[in-house]
Amino acid sequence: MSDQAIIDSPLATHRFPLLSAIELPADLRLLPEEDLPILAHELRSFLIDCVSRTGGHFAAGLGVVELTIALHYVFNTPEDRIVWDVGHQAYPHKILTGRRQRMLTLRQKDGISGFPKRSESPYDTLGVGHSSTSISAAMGMAVAAARQDEHRQVVAVIGDGALGAGLAFEALNHAGAQDVDLMVILNDNEMSISPPVGAISNHLARLLSGKIYTSMREGSKSALRSLPHLRQLVGRWEEHVKGMVMPSTLFEELGFNYIGPLNGHDVDGLIGTLRNMRTMRGPRLLHVITQKGKGYEPAEGQPVTYHGVAPFDRQTGRPRKSNGGPTYTSIFGDWLCEAGTRDERLLAITPAMCEGSGMTEFAKRFPERFFDVGIAEQHAVTLAAGMACEGLKPVVAIYSSFLQRAYDQLIHDVCLQDLDVTFAVDRAGLVGEDGPTHAGSFDLSFARPIPNLVIMAPADENECRRLLETAYAHPGPAMVRYPRGSGPGVAVDPQATPLPLGEAELRRRGQGVALLAFGTMVAAAQEAAESLDATVVNMRFIKPLDEALVLEMATTHDLVVTLEENAIAGGAGSAIGELLAAHGVAVHLLHLGLPDRYIDHATQREQRATCGLDAAGVIAAVTAARRAAEPATGNRQTG
Repeated sequence: MSDQAIIDSPLATHRFPLLSAIELPADLRLLPEEDLPILAHELRSFLIDCVSRTGGHFAAGLGVVELTIALHYVFNTPEDRIVWDVGHQAYPHKILTGRRQRMLTLRQKDGISGFPKRSESPYDTLGVGHSSTSISAAMGMAVAAARQDEHRQVVAVIGDGALGAGLAFEALNHAGAQDVDLMVILNDNEMSISPPVGAISNHLARLLSGKIYTSMREGSKSALRSLPHLRQLVGRWEEHVKGMVMPSTLFEELGFNYIGPLNGHDVDGLIGTLRNMRTMRGPRLLHVITQKGKGYEPAEGQPVTYHGVAPFDRQTGRPRKSNGGPTYTSIFGDWLCEAGTRDERLLAITPAMCEGSGMTEFAKRFPERFFDVGIAEQHAVTLAAGMACEGLKPVVAIYSSFLQRAYDQLIHDVCLQDLDVTFAVDRAGLVGEDGPTHAGSFDLSFARPIPNLVIMAPADENECRRLLETAYAHPGPAMVRYPRGSGPGVAVDPQATPLPLGEAELRRRGQGVALLAFGTMVAAAQEAAESLDATVVNMRFIKPLDEALVLEMATTHDLVVTLEENAIAGGAGSAIGELLAAHGVAVHLLHLGLPDRYIDHATQREQRATCGLDAAGVIAAVTAARRAAEPATGNRQTG
């Protein structure tokens, strides 16, 4: 690194004098309150510098800088627990909790995770990555604290989007009924719940969290608790008192003491309100209004675009590198528009991943046939089932790791009834820098046992288009799983026709070793086959298998190797083994896939190499297997 680069680095202490003095929240709590707005400015600038170099989730973190400072300033973390929902907004939290010096390793191999991770820091109270879990987990922590007679505070921070999921409402409903000592902070960054806020709203938030109002509220309840005939009057009195300054809210009906809305970028107002709320008991909810991308003009104007970013130029906001060829996601998006143009029965559904799933153009062209259901994967799948019951042809675009949340609906509402629903399953396999929370490691294992479900995995871009067409033409439930990012660079034929159901493709005829590869592993298998002189089969279909071709490979080769970017346990290779056992075929069988552990964040290339799923890893595994089998293997006829 050059001298100028060192000077310009976000790790240069002279650029961030207040922030550089903070290693842990205990240091933060030594600062006078009047310095905190300056610290917020430094923290926001530091965050922009770091993420522009590493990439990562961006706009959400910029929006919670003041809130993060206020939480660690008021609460005695890590003794007090803060539970972040999803974790997209947790980079400021990481910076203030001992990881500032490692921020340039963010999401890189052997670096820090892009999400809160329990093994990384005692300040990360819950490993997150999927939405809407914070209130449930925080309630569990609050119950544990009460049972163990430990007087700690527990705070769940959840966004307005995540609050829309059923799990969050289940937790709110339970917490209110249990009267658990829990604080929930609703980070509303879309202004979708409340009207604009200002000085009056901030004043009211302090008022409603203060001792006078709280004493009146609790004192009147206590005094009148012994008079059952006046309980209804008590409820109406409280409603009228609060109604003079604040409309009734859903949260009050659920049993929460609602405070807000409050300007989430006013650090002084946040600290005053949090201090008041810290002394309150029972379930309470603070509603704060923040702006995604706050402090970085391009992100303020395009918060969706800057939700997650590749490394970019801080001055222009432009990516440092081009994206390369078309991604599998964009191939799906193009197919969806084309299929929707020729078939008005096609309806498209996504659980809050319109842009990420490549559906933006379809949503523009066919708004009446596009359904973004929010963070509600279960509803997305059963909604599709209802549409299919009436003769429509829904397409559900969903990430592999999010389909896990709708497993019962996949089994019971779609496949049990053999309904015509197409599942476009994105981010299947290893996903790179997002790490294990977003990896699609298990979809073949959990989907393969389900009756009536056709499962496919394309080897390249054009085959992805053809298999999407195959799935849509199939009159029952069908699933196409494809990886994050680009493929091997095969041109896409827009006139691509469906493939015969269950038909694999023999790509190379070799001797001794047969490589049966699924999806992304076909490219590695072909590269390894040149060194091994092996046969390569592009299996295409996990269910149904091309039984005839598999049996031929097993009877004409000494070693059959299955390759998949899915957990070995229960995956596509297991299907091959079950088929051979059912036919009584004995052959040396080697399964290559994801090992029985979670794979940490790195690039996809690095992750595959770690798992032995690149060409070098395949060659090494096959060579070792053949060497181990040599004493017991005689000469066999090869094809």
